[in-house]
Amino acid sequence: MSGLSAVPPLPSAALASRRETVADVLREAITSGRLQAGQKLTESGVAEQLGTSRAPVREALRQLEQEGLVVSYPYRGTEVLGVSQEEIENVLVPVRLSLERFAFRKAMPRLTDADYAHLQSLVHNMEEAADASDAALLADEDIRFHEAVVTLSGQQHCLQIWRSIQHRVRAYFRRDASHYPDPTVVAGQHRELIDALRAGDEHALDRAVTAHIQTHSRTTEDSSE
Repeated sequence: MSGLSAVPPLPSAALASRRETVADVLREAITSGRLQAGQKLTESGVAEQLGTSRAPVREALRQLEQEGLVVSYPYRGTEVLGVSQEEIENVLVPVRLSLERFAFRKAMPRLTDADYAHLQSLVHNMEEAADASDAALLADEDIRFHEAVVTLSGQQHCLQIWRSIQHRVRAYFRRDASHYPDPTVVAGQHRELIDALRAGDEHALDRAVTAHIQTHSRTTEDSSE
């Protein structure tokens, strides 16, 4: 199956573990673009490619459907879902703006020196990824930064919403990361977010979060042209 040809057969393990492994393999293939939007996935095809039985594949596909990465149709099977520019502009970006502006404001008075050190370490990882031209790692560290702030906000409902869109967001982060004219700018934007958090000015923080998320939207629009 195209997109999975480089994956070795899975080792023997319990069903739950194999399900998670299959889900991880497929998720990585989808978010990296190796499995393209509209590409059909069959239980038998994935099972054969990964050297496993159909049961963990079936469960993995159900999990990925809940994450919004695939869709199953009666009599048609399962297809990979793409992330369209329309979805980014009309769904993901507006949801992120509302969610993250609130979460960043709530996180601001709660952050400790250790929390800031963790956020700085993620930015450092972004810098290393940019220097190595590793677009996938850059996107993943970007995701980790935003999830860290949402988690540190202490707002459990925000974290639940974030995790419900996280895999779709990662897919468009992965897509646009390779199109940054200067990938080192990404780390700089996140340092600005840290500076805004430290400053304690909610209005300035809102502006910084808004500018950052909208930059992602513009970059993705450019990459889709």
